[in-house]
Amino acid sequence: MLLLALFAFYEYELAWWKFFAFILLPDVGMIGYLFNARVGAITYNLAHHKGIAIFIFIMGSYFLNQLLLVTGIILFAHSSLDRILGYGLKFSNDFSNTHLGIIGKNKSA
Repeated sequence: MLLLALFAFYEYELAWWKFFAFILLPDVGMIGYLFNARVGAITYNLAHHKGIAIFIFIMGSYFLNQLLLVTGIILFAHSSLDRILGYGLKFSNDFSNTHLGIIGKNKSA
């Protein structure tokens, strides 16, 4: 899926500096963890959900809006890279509890 996102970026002839400049931007969703694990899981998952990324990309394609196109591709690429690295969508009880399993220091728990 990461390769698909890179291919889409190439096919739409988007500026590659945007890809590298914004690829880590979806991690801003972790700011919700400053409030508590429930809010953090919601904000993190909104920024890392592939369905949302695809919807934004489709809207960008439909409305010929480059900002939405780039946003959708970046969200999809970032989420795909996270899955490759073993980071999944978060459950509301703890940052380390993801749909792919436990991550981090608590992995043995």
